[in-house]
Amino acid sequence: MRHWGGNERKMQGDERANGPLVCIYNAGTFMMRFLLRTWQKFPQWTHVLAAQILRPRFRVAVSALVFDDQQRVLLFKHTYRKLEWGIPAGALEYGEQPVDGILREFFEETGMTIAVDRLLVAESSRYIRHVSLVYLCKIVSGEFRDSYEISEMQYFDVNSLPPMLFDEKDLIRSVHKNLFGDQLELA
Repeated sequence: MRHWGGNERKMQGDERANGPLVCIYNAGTFMMRFLLRTWQKFPQWTHVLAAQILRPRFRVAVSALVFDDQQRVLLFKHTYRKLEWGIPAGALEYGEQPVDGILREFFEETGMTIAVDRLLVAESSRYIRHVSLVYLCKIVSGEFRDSYEISEMQYFDVNSLPPMLFDEKDLIRSVHKNLFGDQLELA
């Protein structure tokens, strides 16, 4: 027989209870339950504040993929990037709906209005706290005007993309393949 805090317990057959480990586990479980019950008594605003401070935050980006009648993709020449060419994109603002975000970003950067056809991709980065929402869009009105972020825009054949981020190239090729089939010449 073993004695645990005054409680007697007879060991049975192949039961392999390791006394000190069982006590530590039980103490840990008790402590966790105690802490959670105590936490429950705190006012709601402390829960919200703690969640905002302790939980991981993600930046959300919205992007537009626009293809013309020749199945070329529209790219922007960004004024602030090392690899200047890239897909139209921007950060979602607090409280903004994703579709509204891409409409706003495209208009702010070009003066042009687009229509969203559908969501193509929603993914979380493996490397940074970043979520990307990529929409298939088409231009409906306006003329391009440069901005402090975008100096020009141009359609490119998917087989002849300019130097740009590899992730964006992969995204363009993947979406192009899904929309138009296997028409890529892979280098």
